[in-house]
Amino acid sequence: MMPNSNSKIHRGGQEAGRRELVSRSLQSAQHCLEHQDFGTAYAHYLLVLNLAPELKTCVKETFQFTLFKWVEELDSLARIQDLFNCYEQALELYPDDEVICNSMGEHLFSMFAEKAGASLVYACELSKTMYELARDVVAANNMERKIKLLHLKSLDIEIPKHIPERVSLVVTETVDAGLFGEGIVESLIHAWEHLLLQPKPKNQDFSTGDYGRVIPASATIFGMAVECKEIRRHHRVGMQEIAGVHLSNSVQFFSPTYASAGSEETVEPYTTEKLSRVPGGYVPLTEPCQVMTVDFNNLQELKSLAARKPWKLSLPVTEGGILDAVVVWFVLQLDDEHALSTSPSEETCWEQAVYPVQGLPDYSVKTGDTVLIEVCCQDCYLKIQKISSLSSECGMDFSDRDDTLSLGNEAELCDALAGLQTTSKQDGSAQVCVLESTEIALLNNVLYHKCFKAAMDKVLSALNPNKDSQSMDVDGHGSGMNLQENQNKSFLDAAPDPLYVLDVSEGFSILPIIAGKLGPVRAYSSVEKEQHQAALNVISEANHFPKETLEFWLSHLEDENVVLQRPKSDKLWSIIILDVIETSGLIQQEVMEKAAISRCLLHSGGKIFPQYVLVYGMLVESESLLLESAVQGTEPTLGFNIAPFINQFKVPVRVYLDLSTLPCVPLSKPAELLRLDLMNPLLNTSSREVKVQICKSGKVTAIPFWYHIYLDEDHSLNTSDESSHWKQAAVVLDEPLQVQVGDELMLDVQHHKSNICITVKR
Repeated sequence: MMPNSNSKIHRGGQEAGRRELVSRSLQSAQHCLEHQDFGTAYAHYLLVLNLAPELKTCVKETFQFTLFKWVEELDSLARIQDLFNCYEQALELYPDDEVICNSMGEHLFSMFAEKAGASLVYACELSKTMYELARDVVAANNMERKIKLLHLKSLDIEIPKHIPERVSLVVTETVDAGLFGEGIVESLIHAWEHLLLQPKPKNQDFSTGDYGRVIPASATIFGMAVECKEIRRHHRVGMQEIAGVHLSNSVQFFSPTYASAGSEETVEPYTTEKLSRVPGGYVPLTEPCQVMTVDFNNLQELKSLAARKPWKLSLPVTEGGILDAVVVWFVLQLDDEHALSTSPSEETCWEQAVYPVQGLPDYSVKTGDTVLIEVCCQDCYLKIQKISSLSSECGMDFSDRDDTLSLGNEAELCDALAGLQTTSKQDGSAQVCVLESTEIALLNNVLYHKCFKAAMDKVLSALNPNKDSQSMDVDGHGSGMNLQENQNKSFLDAAPDPLYVLDVSEGFSILPIIAGKLGPVRAYSSVEKEQHQAALNVISEANHFPKETLEFWLSHLEDENVVLQRPKSDKLWSIIILDVIETSGLIQQEVMEKAAISRCLLHSGGKIFPQYVLVYGMLVESESLLLESAVQGTEPTLGFNIAPFINQFKVPVRVYLDLSTLPCVPLSKPAELLRLDLMNPLLNTSSREVKVQICKSGKVTAIPFWYHIYLDEDHSLNTSDESSHWKQAAVVLDEPLQVQVGDELMLDVQHHKSNICITVKR
């Protein structure tokens, strides 16, 4: 026993030291910020995020603030290379940060305007880094004399302080999938009031330079109701029982988009999907309906949007099915001749805004029914709410009405129906639990929970041979429930030394409750949110658990930063459940370090779940991945030299991919790339060479990869399965590689600090 104890103490000491360093660095960073020592604060935050990646979400805003302040200082000192080094470090930590990934597009307009003949172009950018990058691009294209860059938000531009006089044209692309979400209305109201010449009077020919004008000139928003299994499984829990656990009717699960409908907070009321690539496809249940139009060259119309009362629309059902969402897209009319569409039928880079349908007693619709929605513009967002359906059996005829408004009795009916459908589902006694869409998809993953139940049962049975006679899975109803309840109450009394199970997977999880149904177990959940804890307590009561069966681990810890420790000073864990794979398709940070600590906390026969993971990958040709990962030459940017600047921010690994719908051609069979063994570290290797044979000629552009997660030898999960809540990732090659059938390539696979690097050799 002594060597194991010494090992545990040593590893525990290392973990305690790391946590202490993180805590001190956070305090030092805050102290530096208070004294405006941004460079030192930035260095402390880099150390914290590299030592404790789990803090990335909670310190993100402060880190961004520190970063921007520090790069401003670097710029004033003309330390441009250091400035870009800082942003490269930041992108490694936050590869999908919108400020870095999206802002550059705004600068392209200024060069296009100059090339089109504008005598002088003003371009504004709030981000200091993007401003500097734009300056480099302008210089590289010899346009310094005609383009003046302003390090400002457009709302802060003043005449004559920043520009000498009002301008004749404003070009903007501050739109998102829901059109208004990036503040285009607010920006254009300010532009018309303070920056633009007066608009052209109606019925008068346009004279260049005499009047103000906006590109895009206008937009039309369209919507339609759809059936989509993929949207449904991410926003509605579709079953009442999961692996033997009864989900109480007293708990109602919703995704954040539903919660935002009744919230006073400014929350994005929609999610986004590229419907052309959604797994399983979608079925239109209605024809596209015009939701609204907006004229960006009409100041009064822009100002009236926020004050406009909600209006109602009815969409006749043309195809029976399940009402899962209302999807929205728009057509931007740039001028009289040119338009851009974000329709799901168009092959563009745009996604569509998705308003999932939740909280209805019945989601089925049939031909002749009507989908009713309420529309408003609030908090700079287009909101579609009170989505409901009206059966054709009600006998109302909408065939001769204007689709843009619903008036009179129909409006009253919409209100009554929406109120009825809401109250029928949400009574006062229900416990509302708001989950992320990935957490709802996990609850809907039947195979995931069945595999965990079987694997946990196998371990607990081996550790407690009498478990089967004590199982809490009692079938039947009525008197059977009383028998089960009485039996449960005696479990912990009859078993003075229960088995301990710890679930430290991230987010909402019912695995502790599943474990609690397998015998005399004390199951500990690591969920943090009070709402989630309340929901788990309600589910526990519905399954007749004694209070001692389910506990919340964080409430037992003196230091919440040290999650992995003994259940009690004289006890060890029977099962520890770790999160190994992020839903994005990447390996969780520090998972192998957590596994090393966990092994020291298991008693003999105890297991870590999963026990090991196999990484699989294959070679593919995918033009889409290539085009979405980097700017390919000068042709896409109308001959301007932009690629070298934009591609500085290229991310080598693409995440949140759906391999089943990714446009690609497999050029090899799947191959095992790597093994991550959480129970037996001797089987791990940090690098491996894998020989792969080409089975189809083509051009290798990427290597998608996924995982087979082994709870034990008999129970495994494939993260690329259709029912999986995980997405896939892919390494995109810097240079495509031409191959022929029969060629053999060598993949050099490196695993370091939870990061996978794959390079291809001939």
